Amino acid sequence: MKSKAKTMDELPLILTVEDVQDILRIGRNTAYDLVRSGQLSSIRIGRQVRITKEALVRYLSAQ
Repeated sequence: MKSKAKTMDELPLILTVEDVQDILRIGRNTAYDLVRSGQLSSIRIGRQVRITKEALVRYLSAQ
């Protein structure tokens, strides 16, 4: 995500783990822990992990 989105509507549909780190203001290990534990749904594209905006919204709603 090159420019910082100010609202959820401005976020791209697919986010990187780094994007999620910036949005949630958490560290890299914590972000990957959320993915590994299943608290934050993700998809794999090759070796890359991606999180949909919908999955992030669901995670935030559950908190």
